[in-house]
Amino acid sequence: MDQIIVIKVGTGVLTRAEDATLDGAALLRLVNAIAQNVGSHGKCILVSSGAVGAGITAFGLTEYPRELATKQAVSAVGQTRLMHAYENLFAHFRINVAQLLRTADDFRDEERRGNTKATLQRLLDEPAVVPIVNQNDSVAFHNYCVGDNDMLAVRVAELVKADKLIIFSSIDGLYGAGDIGGEVIPVVDDIDSVMDFAEDETARMSMGGMQAKLLAVKRAVGSGIETCIANGREPERLKDILAGGGICTRFTVKK
Repeated sequence: MDQIIVIKVGTGVLTRAEDATLDGAALLRLVNAIAQNVGSHGKCILVSSGAVGAGITAFGLTEYPRELATKQAVSAVGQTRLMHAYENLFAHFRINVAQLLRTADDFRDEERRGNTKATLQRLLDEPAVVPIVNQNDSVAFHNYCVGDNDMLAVRVAELVKADKLIIFSSIDGLYGAGDIGGEVIPVVDDIDSVMDFAEDETARMSMGGMQAKLLAVKRAVGSGIETCIANGREPERLKDILAGGGICTRFTVKK
């Protein structure tokens, strides 16, 4: 039976740091890696940030908007740009994409959760479709937010009983306490032992930092889902990561 692999990619991977515009080269490398590698290992669901980052330039902004109406308007513009880019790139590999925009109610309401699960499972049944999930930022606020997209990816992975969750960030993985830029911790068997290693910083175009990722990872491994944090700017590493190696931090599931 095919494995189900959920890949989450952050805004910092998809946009240029200097002007927050979509980085076409980064998207192409990401799509190429997914198309070339995931099929032989299983089915893929892509949880993609980047909508707000993609729409920022249309509003003349230089950083992530904090005011709700502006954020939602920027997201509405950016989501169309993001999906258009994914559709065109995946088409080169004869792969279709499906867009699913979700809010917190789609996971906590039993009927809506069931509908979301059924839709994802139906899409996974198709041999050449990659579901792309994002939070519906144009309507989500306060209690309607799932959280950041790291947590959204975990909720999706739980829903479809995924075998692996890969969180693509802008760094190679988790570093030891006070060792940012040093060697990445390759394997973590006890998530609680590294919760204090995270730097509480976020990029100007991102919502979550490493602390948010570790909270998401803790929930994922607690649900029996092996999770990796890896560098989305080096998506060619996906092949080795899926094979059980590669440059990343792998969080194992307790037997």
